[in-house]
Amino acid sequence: MGNVYVMDHPLIQHKVSYIRRKELGSKDFRAMVGEIAMLMCYEATRDLKLQEVEIETPICKTIGKELAGKKLAVVPILRAGLGMVEGMLTMIPAAKVGHIGLYRDPDTLEPVEYYCKLPADCDEREVFVVDPMLATGGSSVEAIRMLKDKGVKNIRFMCIIAAPEGVERMKKEHPDVDIYIGALDEHLNSHGYIVPGLGDAGDRIFGTK
Repeated sequence: MGNVYVMDHPLIQHKVSYIRRKELGSKDFRAMVGEIAMLMCYEATRDLKLQEVEIETPICKTIGKELAGKKLAVVPILRAGLGMVEGMLTMIPAAKVGHIGLYRDPDTLEPVEYYCKLPADCDEREVFVVDPMLATGGSSVEAIRMLKDKGVKNIRFMCIIAAPEGVERMKKEHPDVDIYIGALDEHLNSHGYIVPGLGDAGDRIFGTK
């Protein structure tokens, strides 16, 4: 059964408050999103398994520890998810990176796949799906469904800001997926934006409107 983790680390809370400010420019916003992703990655990987390994220091041989078992992959949901990749790779540089692209059908309002490129052995990896915002949950639910359809079994979802509506939908559709959240906000407004949120994360990362 998947769990929901809302990060309470003071540095994460501080940086999330910083990127909420409407006057923050794209350069600083982009850098800070990367830093938040790095800190969240540190917290979200706390339960990764370790194995003992013999190493030789300049002084003597000893037993150290290294990551065991499954390798890792980071899969951003395009386009805003790209802003979190560099921070994740700072912490786990050996991780492979896949990409999932979705757009919302204007008639049905349902997400439609337009791009999916994953590491060849993605089904053997622990996969972190990343997107700065979890609003309605439509894109995230569909992205995880796509991964499962391709045989991926070990999936975690990471977002910087989430609305309760999106969290509930994720828990209902994918109860086996752990969800890591930087800040859990109040609700969605009538336009589907998170309140208080930070606006459109993609536009703020890439300087588009």
